[in-house]
Amino acid sequence: MNQAGDGKLAPAWGQVALWWLGQSGFGLRGNAATLVVDPFLADHPDRLVPPPFRPDQVGGLDAVVVTHDHLDHLDEKSLPGLAEASPDARFVVPEPLVDRLLDLGIPPERVAGAQPDRPLALDGLTVHPVPASHGDDLEDGYGFGLEQSNGLYRYLGYVFDLGGVRVYHAGDTIPYEGMEDRLRDLRVDVALLPINGRDAEREGKGIVGNLDEEEAANLAAAIGVDLLVPMHYDMFAANPGSPERLVELARTRHPELQILVASRARRFVYTNPAPKR
Repeated sequence: MNQAGDGKLAPAWGQVALWWLGQSGFGLRGNAATLVVDPFLADHPDRLVPPPFRPDQVGGLDAVVVTHDHLDHLDEKSLPGLAEASPDARFVVPEPLVDRLLDLGIPPERVAGAQPDRPLALDGLTVHPVPASHGDDLEDGYGFGLEQSNGLYRYLGYVFDLGGVRVYHAGDTIPYEGMEDRLRDLRVDVALLPINGRDAEREGKGIVGNLDEEEAANLAAAIGVDLLVPMHYDMFAANPGSPERLVELARTRHPELQILVASRARRFVYTNPAPKR
C-alpha cells in the first residue's frame, strides 16, 4: 500500500506489517506481498469512524480479499476503485460471490473463487481459506451457507502465509466443530478475531453475531497463536464489543497470550520469534 508513509515499511522474512482499517478491515504487508482484507472504505450514515482513505489512494496491492457478502466486508462502492488503483491485484472471494465482483466490472482473470482445503498460490503469498460460521440474515441461522450456495461455503476466514508469518483473519464467525483442529494444523502466528459477540437483543434487530471476547481469547489460546488482535467492535453503535474485557480475560485465564489493541492511526510490525520455513 503506497499510502503516505507506508513505503517506509519493508518487512523482513518472519515479519509482517499490519494496519487496522476499522471494523474487519486490515492491510497486511509481508516480505513479498501486500494485501487488504475486507476493506470497508465507503461512506455510510451509521459509521462511527470515517474511512481511513479513499480507494484511489491505495496502490501496489497484490491482493484484495473478501470474507463474505455483508456490506462492511464486501464493499461494492470501493472495490472497483481498488481494482483501478492496483491493476495487478487479484481479488479473492468465496466462490459463490465471484459473480458479484464480475458485475462490478472486475475482469474474470483477476477474480479467484476460494473454498476450504483449496490453497491459493499468488505471487509472494499463499492463501488458505477456512470455513466461517455466519449467516446472511438470522432466517438462515448460523452455518456455512452451503444450502444457499449449492454446497459451497459462502462465509470464509483465511490464513495468509506471508513469509515466515501466518496470519489468520477470521472474517465473521462463531465457534464450530473442528475449528480449533483445523487452525492448529495451519500453525497460525497472529489471529485477527471479531469480539462483538451476539445476544438476543441484537439478534432481535436482525444483527448476525460473532465470537465474543471470551470465545476469541479461548480460541486464540487453543490454537497456540503468539498474538491476538481484536476487530469488529468499533464501527456501529448497535453492534459493539469490548477490547478491555478481552484483555482482562486473557490476563486472568491465558497469561501466555499476547493481545494488541490496534490503533487505526498507526501501522505496526509483528516479528515472529520462531519463523517457520
